[in-house]
Amino acid sequence: MRTLHPWLAAILLAFAVYLVPVPSAQAIEEKKVAYHADFSDPRRFSAMLTSINNMVTTYKSELLNYDIRIVFVAHGIRFLTDDNLEDTPFEADSELRERRQDLSGRLKSLVDVHNVKLELCNITRSEINLSRDKLYDGVEMVQSGVVRLTELQEDGFAYLKIE
Repeated sequence: MRTLHPWLAAILLAFAVYLVPVPSAQAIEEKKVAYHADFSDPRRFSAMLTSINNMVTTYKSELLNYDIRIVFVAHGIRFLTDDNLEDTPFEADSELRERRQDLSGRLKSLVDVHNVKLELCNITRSEINLSRDKLYDGVEMVQSGVVRLTELQEDGFAYLKIE
């Protein structure tokens, strides 16, 4: 059996490497997840924040792109403001008041450090006449939270709800 000259082998190897497709930025998979927050329990919200943090940490360690959204509906509005929402169905209880600083700090970290997006149902906000300036920075309004969740799922987002 004949062997190739070293220079010919090098040329063929270089040509083969050139032909191997390199994924473009568009071809790289993006993990897309939508969390649904429509509950009032601060412990449950804390568990959701932990879940999201674990997800982000995993995706970053695996060098994966991600788009994580939290869609807030109904009682979930309690976690997007320091207002106690007195005389509304979403009024802050003593447990939320005690844990609010910790929860809001963790949420802000997810937004600022990990680019998690927050979307609030405008129907919920307008029903209690809460001014937008009382919401945390980074909260985006969507016309309807449940419609938004449907749109995200149609766009390939996984749907998660912490129980």
